[in-house]
Formats: sequence, structure tokens, C-alpha cells
Amino acid sequence: MKTIVVGISGSIAAYKACELVRALKKKEYDVEVIMTNNATKFISPLTLGALINKPVLIDDFDDNGYEIKHISYAKKADCFVIVPATANIIGKIANGICDDVLTSSFIAATCPKLIAPAMNVNMYDNLATQRNIERCKTYGIKFVEPGYGLLACGDTGRGKLADLNQIVAMIEYCLSDKPLKNKRVLVTAGPTQEALDPVRYITNHSSGKMGYALAKRAFELGAKVTLITGPTGLDFPYGIKTIEIQTAKEMFMAVKEHYQKQDFIIKAAAVGDYRVKEIAKDKIKKKEETLTLELIKNDDILAFLGEHKTNQIICGFAMETQNLIENARKKLIHKNCDLLVANNLKEPGAGFKNDTNKVTFLTAENTQEIELMSKNNLSDLILKKLIEIQEEKAC
Repeated sequence: MKTIVVGISGSIAAYKACELVRALKKKEYDVEVIMTNNATKFISPLTLGALINKPVLIDDFDDNGYEIKHISYAKKADCFVIVPATANIIGKIANGICDDVLTSSFIAATCPKLIAPAMNVNMYDNLATQRNIERCKTYGIKFVEPGYGLLACGDTGRGKLADLNQIVAMIEYCLSDKPLKNKRVLVTAGPTQEALDPVRYITNHSSGKMGYALAKRAFELGAKVTLITGPTGLDFPYGIKTIEIQTAKEMFMAVKEHYQKQDFIIKAAAVGDYRVKEIAKDKIKKKEETLTLELIKNDDILAFLGEHKTNQIICGFAMETQNLIENARKKLIHKNCDLLVANNLKEPGAGFKNDTNKVTFLTAENTQEIELMSKNNLSDLILKKLIEIQEEKAC
């Protein structure tokens, strides 16, 4: 179990650290909390202690033991994050000042370190604060930039603590090995929508969860990720270039624009095979008992990629309701994929909208059944398999 040390400094946003600690505990991390004295004016250490079920460190001399607390916390940390971080504590860290247990422990830590600032907009924009942030970055410290909005003081501007999902994403980025460092990964996700008229469209049941999980995990593994997504309603993954599209044609154009620079391409989107030949200019009125639509084929994006690939490793997806392996292997071969991830929509826990999936990996040489698991865990297996394929090709 990895240990995350959460440092809390004296900002009004200190109460949000409780939500962060809860989120990390739900993910089964071991969490330690260090607070500055000013932070205790905003939120009680008892609250944080109840969430982690252990004491919160506020002072090196909290008990009569002989342990040097700020060093022991620094040594046990796999990731050290300060949330929220004031201008004051950023300035101290930038200049090597260790005048409390939090700054002493943070500077003593050799693990990946992360700072999430929260302060008044004028304090954040001040040249001294910006200089200190840049200096911290030269030490290898990562930052989760603050958001823009109405601040506690009544001013509007940049200075709000970043969204907690972004902070968690960056913590997990810091904790992960980086086998995809300096690699580029393109992921497509979600459904496409093909308009019938100004009101209606044809689509499918894809939620985008598998593609988003793959994009997020590729980012955590160090890749520069581009996500091309249809309409999903999901929050865009932090740290990832995200391109929104609606139709299959728009997705095809976006893929063609970006595919040549990629090391890995993962086609997890459920792209519509057909579109109407002619979109009605006005709403189609309900007149007859039946309505006939003339459909024409959309471009086959995966086939295009297979035909035009150079050194890219390409992963396709197949969803079937019958003859899964036979149909998936045909797709693997005909579309020149390196890996084909296939699942049967009739399998419990598999397919659209679920948080889990049960799939089969197909390569030119092998077929491997994968047990039912979360899409997050499956994304890790898929990326490891793609890295393995790339390494085999390089030999």
C-alpha cells in the first residue's frame, strides 16, 4: 500500500482537504496528514484524524517520543502533496525555509512532490509568488494550477483550489511508473451522432468510460495523450489534450490530422457505421405510419489506420453478440491491428455503460481471455500489452 502525505496550510480552502483525504482513502491509499498551526484555525485536526483513523501531525514535539517526526513522515511518503498551499508556504519552500513541521518534512522528502495553490488572485499573480512557483518547478515539484472564479474574499480571478479530481489525477500520475514517457498516445472514445434533421440523430449506447479510462491511465504512465471524444457527459481527463467531435466524419478528420505523430493509437470509440444520405433541413413531421431513411456508409477509421500505419501500434475494439472470436479475428486481420480487444455484449458486466468489462485479447499469434474487471484495471492491462507488442517489434 502506497503512502500519501497530505500537507494542509492556512487557506480558507483547507476544508476541501477533507474531501481529498476521503477520496484517497476510498482508493485504499495509506494517508498521513500534516497541518500548519494556521491550518488548524480553519479546520479541526480532529476531523482529519477521524478520516485517517490516526493522529494528525502539527508539531515535531507533539509527544515525548524520540522519533524525529518530520523525517519519519518524509521517509514513509510515496507522494507528498500540499493542499491547499498558500503564497507563504510556497515562498518558504522555494527559498529552503523550514520553520515548521510541514516545510521541514516536505523539503526532507525525496519522493514525488505536488503543490495545489489556493489564494487571492492578486497574491497568486504577484511577481514574487510566480517567481517562487517557477523556482519550485525547477526543483522537480509538480503543480496543479488553481481555477478561475469567485474567491472567498469576493474577488474574481485565478486562485481557487483546483478541482479535487484533477488533484487526485496528478497524485496518481506522480505515483505511477512512466514506461510511456516521451511516447504519444491517441485514444478515441464515446459514441458518434449522425443527424437526421435539426432535432434528431442516430447514435449508440457507448458511455465513453473505456476510452476515458485508457486516456487517463496512459497519462499516468507518462504519455502525451490526445483524446478524440464523441458526446459522453464525462468530465475531461486532467492533463490530456481533448478534442470534441459529434459525427463519424468529424472523428475521421481529427484522427487523420493527428495519427502520424503517434506511437500508439487506441480506437475505443463506438463509431456509427452509417449516416443518412441527406439530412432534412427542417424537423421531420410525424405523418405516415412508417418512415424510410436512406443510409450511406461512413468511412472506416480503423481500416484507414491499418492501411496507412508506419511504426504505430494500433489497438482496435470489437463488440459482438455472436461468434465473438471468429468475427474479432477477421477484424484483427482485415484492419491490420496489432491488438484487438473483443467483448460480447451479452456477457454479464461487459459492454456499454458498465464500469466493468470482460474481454478477449487477440493478436496475430494468440488469443487470451481476460476475466471480468473494472475498466480502470483493464486499461492498465491493455496498455501493458501494447508496450509489450512494441518492445517485441523493436527486437
